[in-house]
Amino acid sequence: MFDFLMPLSDLLKSEPTFFVVFSTIIGLMVGSFLNVVIHRLPKMMDYTERAYVAEAYGVKPDSAIPTKYNIVTPRSACPNCGHQITALENIPIISYMILAGKCKGCKTKISPRYPLIEALTGALIGAVAYKFGYSNTSLFAFIFVFALVTLTFIDFDTQLLPDDITLPLLWLGLLFNLNNGLTDLKSAVLGAVFGYLILWSVYWLFKIVTGKEGMGYGDFKLLGAIGAWFGWQLLPAVILLSSVVGAIIGIGMIAFRGKSGGTAIPFGPFLALGGIAALFFGQQLAGFYLAT
Repeated sequence: MFDFLMPLSDLLKSEPTFFVVFSTIIGLMVGSFLNVVIHRLPKMMDYTERAYVAEAYGVKPDSAIPTKYNIVTPRSACPNCGHQITALENIPIISYMILAGKCKGCKTKISPRYPLIEALTGALIGAVAYKFGYSNTSLFAFIFVFALVTLTFIDFDTQLLPDDITLPLLWLGLLFNLNNGLTDLKSAVLGAVFGYLILWSVYWLFKIVTGKEGMGYGDFKLLGAIGAWFGWQLLPAVILLSSVVGAIIGIGMIAFRGKSGGTAIPFGPFLALGGIAALFFGQQLAGFYLAT
């Protein structure tokens, strides 16, 4: 029934360049879908929480909560005029260029972030295909990248790192490393435990000293997930890179945008950056402090 897939599989395996190009195209397409997830998942969480609160207090749910709202329903539409997005208007990057970055219905400007997320996802997936080739490692690394891109932009928008993504990402990392995927299972388990506990300890130390919360629990879970993928050995590099980049960007935002020192800056995107760095340069990063 699926014999037609065999020639494609053989071609992807035998032609590395074709595999990279094919993977990049898949990345662009999934990036388009990730835009939907980034926009809708926080809303779904909010609607669910409000519905639970209403049920707990025995009141009618807010009439503003849609009766059916998920990743695929309702169909994507312009928030300004309600024009439903057609398949031809949803081709990654190309549609944005053809439409000149405007809604076909009302000509309202479309945020350039949508094609940027598509391009970022496509580029990262192409890079994964180039580094790991046609292998199970590439397949799992694709999922890892998709999750981190989604978490990055959700955290930018809402300062949330949904359990719906971080926890499956952690378990998937442990599952992949059952057979020494990117590290051995013992290192992966310790990475998950230490990753969570390190930021948990920082959180409570900061709260005890200042009386304020310096980060969210989602950050603990994300670092735990990264540790599950790469092992405890790469946690110092991930934390150092995340902290340095976060500090530089934070100082820059205060200096050039006039943000106050009390403005919350999400840490998840910087952890994600550390996770991506570990994926592509793990051995080199660990070599700085684990030289044999």
